[in-house]
Amino acid sequence: MIKYVIFDFDGTLVDSFDIAITVANQLAEKHRFKAIKKTDLDHLRIISIPEKCKFLGLPLYMLPLWAPEFYTLYKQSSEKLLLFEGMKKLLDELNSLGYQIAIISSNSENIIREFLHKNNIDYIKNIFCSKFLFGKDIIIKRFMRDQRVGCAEVIYVGDEHRDIVACKKTGIKVIWVEWGFDIIEMVRQVFPDYVAKEPEDILQIVKSI
Repeated sequence: MIKYVIFDFDGTLVDSFDIAITVANQLAEKHRFKAIKKTDLDHLRIISIPEKCKFLGLPLYMLPLWAPEFYTLYKQSSEKLLLFEGMKKLLDELNSLGYQIAIISSNSENIIREFLHKNNIDYIKNIFCSKFLFGKDIIIKRFMRDQRVGCAEVIYVGDEHRDIVACKKTGIKVIWVEWGFDIIEMVRQVFPDYVAKEPEDILQIVKSI
């Protein structure tokens, strides 16, 4: 039986796509890597993060070092963040049904907490963040240890290839949402357990387990 529903933040709960691209291009100008053009987006959505970095001329090892700068700029535009349509209703329904909700993200905890408070979602207490793009499996394991829950009691909801990979490493089920950054051609190869086409699908999947 599912006790915790864990959500990714960017691309899953909130539409931060335009903000992320704008901030990335600000850093590109400062640190001299390739800016992201609209004509690049279709290609970027079907390749891995290391391949994205190679395409943009961005050293992969620099990502953790530039993360604080990225989120400082991101926070300046965070008032433009919006929940995806239907997501507030979904979160409220999950909460009313007694499911515990958590967030595990590469974003800043301060940004996430401020956003949740602004949107009257104060019942989400467990927020775990990491500046490392590929460390979500470690955070998920820590979360389960801290909350004393097993794999069968947790399900993760995310939009990226790396979310699915992290869940496979930890042995928990994962729902991939199709409204995020990565598209089905990118994630099909890692076999998400469930696919959600709209937020209501997440509720039905969770209730069916």
